[in-house]
Amino acid sequence: MLTLDLTNAPRWHDLAPGVRVQLRPLTTALMVATRSDPVVEAVPEEASDEERAVAFAKALARRAVLAWEGIGNADGTPIQPSPEAIDALLDVWPIFEAFQLTYVSKGLLLEQEKNASALSPTGLSAGASGTATPARKRARTAQAARTGR
Repeated sequence: MLTLDLTNAPRWHDLAPGVRVQLRPLTTALMVATRSDPVVEAVPEEASDEERAVAFAKALARRAVLAWEGIGNADGTPIQPSPEAIDALLDVWPIFEAFQLTYVSKGLLLEQEKNASALSPTGLSAGASGTATPARKRARTAQAARTGR
């Protein structure tokens, strides 16, 4: 069953120990606005999926982040969210991954459900179980074919 949150209130998301951000709900309007963001549209056609994902995540975060805690400048002084600071925050790999998992993937969960497959756990093959038994020894190389010419 699809559960609708009719309050549409911002929520706090923990991205790392001591780091949390308050984000707007991931709505259709927010996704559409992000897709038409000039930075997202400027990503070259030949860009990799990873480059597109980073550009989209940063554009989305610039629209979604309302407040944060546990984020400061090089001197350790707390700073307020700004477009530059949000981009710098998402340049930190664990933060980017947490943002994708706790915010973006939750919003895309319905898209995955219609494909009848669940989201994969984090990692290359985390949670996957082996289906084949290991080989007992190395296989021999095949011999070259002989022709009767």
